[in-house]
Amino acid sequence: MSIEDLREEVERLRRRERALVEENARLRAGRDMGGPAAAAGVGVGTARADLLFTAADKTRMAMIVTDPNLPDNPIVFANRAFLELSGYAAEELVGRNCRFLQGPGTDPAHVARIRDAIAARRDVVVELLNYRRDGSTFVNELYVSPVFGPHGELLFFFGSQLDLTRFREPERRAARRSASFHSLLEDGEAGFCIVEVRFDAEGRAEDCRFVEVNAAFERQSGLPAAAGRWMSDLEPGHGRHWVEAFGDVVMTGRDARFRGATSEFGRVFDMHAVRIGDQAQNRVAVLFEDAVARQEGEERREARDRDRMVERDLVWRTSRDLLVVCGLDGTCRAVNPAWTATLGWPAGSLVGTRIVELLHPDDRVAASRAFERLRTGRPLADLDVRFRTADGGHRWISWNAIPQGDRFHATGRDVTERRALEEQLRQSQKMEAVGQLTGGVAHDFNNLLTVIKSSTDLLKRPSLSEERKVRYVDAISDTVDRAARLTSQLLAFARRQALRPAVFDAAQSVATIADMVRTLTGARIRVETDTDAGTNAGGRGLPCHVDADPSQFDTALVNLVVNARDAMQGEGRLRISVRRADRIPALRAHPAVPGDFVAVSVSDTGSGIEADVLDRIFEPFFTTKGVGHGTGLGLSQVFGFAKQSGGDVAVDSEVGVGTTFTLFLPRSTHAETRDVAEEGPEPFADGHGTPVLVVEDNVEVGAFATQALMELGYHAAWVKDAKSALAEIEASGQRFEVVFSDVVMPGMNGVDLAREIRRRWPYLPVVLTSGYSHVLASEGTDGFPLLGKPYSVADLSRALRKALRERSSLTFG
Repeated sequence: MSIEDLREEVERLRRRERALVEENARLRAGRDMGGPAAAAGVGVGTARADLLFTAADKTRMAMIVTDPNLPDNPIVFANRAFLELSGYAAEELVGRNCRFLQGPGTDPAHVARIRDAIAARRDVVVELLNYRRDGSTFVNELYVSPVFGPHGELLFFFGSQLDLTRFREPERRAARRSASFHSLLEDGEAGFCIVEVRFDAEGRAEDCRFVEVNAAFERQSGLPAAAGRWMSDLEPGHGRHWVEAFGDVVMTGRDARFRGATSEFGRVFDMHAVRIGDQAQNRVAVLFEDAVARQEGEERREARDRDRMVERDLVWRTSRDLLVVCGLDGTCRAVNPAWTATLGWPAGSLVGTRIVELLHPDDRVAASRAFERLRTGRPLADLDVRFRTADGGHRWISWNAIPQGDRFHATGRDVTERRALEEQLRQSQKMEAVGQLTGGVAHDFNNLLTVIKSSTDLLKRPSLSEERKVRYVDAISDTVDRAARLTSQLLAFARRQALRPAVFDAAQSVATIADMVRTLTGARIRVETDTDAGTNAGGRGLPCHVDADPSQFDTALVNLVVNARDAMQGEGRLRISVRRADRIPALRAHPAVPGDFVAVSVSDTGSGIEADVLDRIFEPFFTTKGVGHGTGLGLSQVFGFAKQSGGDVAVDSEVGVGTTFTLFLPRSTHAETRDVAEEGPEPFADGHGTPVLVVEDNVEVGAFATQALMELGYHAAWVKDAKSALAEIEASGQRFEVVFSDVVMPGMNGVDLAREIRRRWPYLPVVLTSGYSHVLASEGTDGFPLLGKPYSVADLSRALRKALRERSSLTFG
C-alpha cells in the first residue's frame, strides 16, 4: 500500500468517526435496556443507541465508552477493534479507568487536555501514547466526545481511537529513504539528475525539465542552477538528442545507455537513464559520467597496474629469496630464478614438480602438516625444512606462505649457514656441559675412592684389632653405597636409568610421605599439602593416577623439598599440591604439550632464583649452595625422571618472594597397582647346591659372582656371552635351575637372552643385572627381575632365592 493509499484510509476512518459521534449527539430519548448497550452496562436504552453500539463493534476503528456517572469514570464498553489494538480481553478492561493504558512515555500534557475536556463536557482530539498488554506502545489519535440524554444530562463519554503507528512507520521509512537518496545525490561523485519529459500533442518528446540535480551534475555538465529549468532554456538547439532519448525511456520503460554532449563546455558523457514512478509522471533518473575523465582515469589505472607489474616482475627476478606459487596439492606452478642460484635447479624445470619430492625424507611429515594448514586457509610462518639441491645435497630453507583461493604464495630464505652456526653453538654448549659433568663426576668419585683406598690400606696393617677392621669394612661399604646413589642420580639425569613403573595415585603418595617431609624441613617451616584435585559428576574425588617409578617419584619429591628447605634457610612456608592439568606449558623454547597430566607443585617462600641462573639449575653438578652443601644432582634427578616418564618440570620464581617447581607426569586411566613392599627371602641362606648359570662378559665381575655363589652354597657355572649360555643350557640337559645374566654384552644382550630362554624353557627363571643399559632405559626389563650394580652378596642371595621361590609357585601352585 502506498503513502497516498494510507492517507486516504485515514481520512475515510476519520469521516466515519465523525458520523458516529454526530449520531451520539442526536440520542436524547428513551430508556430501553435491551441489546448490546445493556450488555455493556450503558444506560442509553433506545433502539438507535443499540444500533450505534452494534455498528461500533463492527467498525475497524478502535472505540471505548466510559460512564461519568460511576466512580472513577470506568470503561463500560470496548469494541473488537480496540481489544485487538490493546491486546486486552473485554473482562480486563470493563470497570477500569483508562489511565492504566498510559505509561512513563505518555505525555502528561496530553493527559491533562483530556481531563480538562471531560470536566468541561466538551469534545477533544489529542494524539496519545498508550501501552499494550505485552508492554509495546502505539500512538493513537484519540477523539473523546460526551453523549447527553434528552434532558441534557451527561450519559457517557464516547472515545474513538485511530492507530497512527501503522501509518507513520511507512512515512518514516519513506523519509529515511528520501534522506538517503538526497544524501546520495549531494555527496555522490557521479552526476545524477531526475528529469520530467514534456510531450507534444502527437506524443513526441519536445522538452524536459530538471526536477532534481546533484552538485556533481552541475560541476561536470557546466549547467549551473539547472533544477526547475527546461532543457530548451539551458541548451537551446543542442539538447534535442537528450530529450528524445529520455522520451523513449518514458514510453517504453526500458533502460537506455547512450553518449551525449554539452555545447558550452564541449564535454562528452556516458549516460544511463531509467524510468521512475508511473508512466504518467513522465520522469527519468539519469546517472552519467564524464567519458573523457573516465577514459583518463582508466588510462591512469592501467599505467599504475603496469608499474605494479613491472615492480612485481623486478622483485620476482632479482629477489635472493625463493619465491613460488603452488597449488594446494603442493605442485609448483611458478618459481623465480633464485631457485637456480640457491639450489641449482634450471629455470622452469620445477614447474609441475611436487614440493614433497624436493624435501629431505625426515622433513616430509612437518611439510605435510604445513600443507594441511594452508588448505584450511591459515597462513604459515617460519617453517624450517631441508630442500634437495640439484647436485644431491640439502640446504635449510625457512618458509612463510599465504593461501589465496586454489593456490598459495610462499617465500623461502636460505638459512643453512645460520643453522650451521646454531649447531656449532649447541655443540659448544654440549662440550662445556660434558666438561662440567666429567669434572664433577671425577671430583666426587675421587673423594669416594680416597675413602675406599685409605680403608683398604689400613686393613693391611698387622695386628689390627677386630673392632677397627669392622669399622674400615663398614666405611668401604658405606662409600660404595654413596657411589651407587651418585651413579643412580647421573643415570636419572641422562634418562638412562632402568625404571620400574607402576600405576599409583600421586595424591596418595604425597599424603603418605607428608610426615617424612615435615621431619626433613624442621619445626620452623610450616608444611601444607593440598591433594584435593576436585570431584567428578558423581561427587567423588578425581583420580591422580600416574604410570611411573614410585621410588623415583618419591626421590624426586624429596629432592624438591630439600631444595625448598635450603632456599628458605630453615624458616618459612612450604606447600605441596596435586592437581589435574590439560597441558604442559611452553618450557625452555619447547611449545606447549596438550594432554592429560598430573601436576605436583612444591612452593616455598625462600629467596627465589635469579633470572640468569634459571636456565642452568637442571645441569648436573650446578649448584648455588656453598661447598659441602649439595652435589648439584638433586634437580638433575628430578628433570631426568620427569623426561624419562614422559613429562617435564616447570619453574616459576621471583627473587625475594619464592619459587614453585611443578612436576608434570602423564595421567594414567588404569586403576592403582602400586605393590606393597613385601619381605624378601633371608640373605645368606644356604644355596643347597642349586645349579646356577652365570652369564657375564666382564672377567672380574664374573669371577666374583661365581665365587660368591659358591660361598653361598650354590653350584655355579660361568659363561661370557648369550650364545654360550644357550649352548650350555642345551648341553646340560636343563640341569640349571636359575640363570643370572648381565644385560650389556657383545652380541645378544641380556634381555633378548632372557626372552629366548623364556620361549624355549618357560619354567627356567632369569635374573638380570646391570649398572647402566640403553636397552633397559628404552625398552625396560620385559618383566624379568633386575639386580642393579653394584650389588652386595646379600642382594645377590636375596634375588636368586626370590626367583627360585616364584618358580616353585608357578610349577607346583
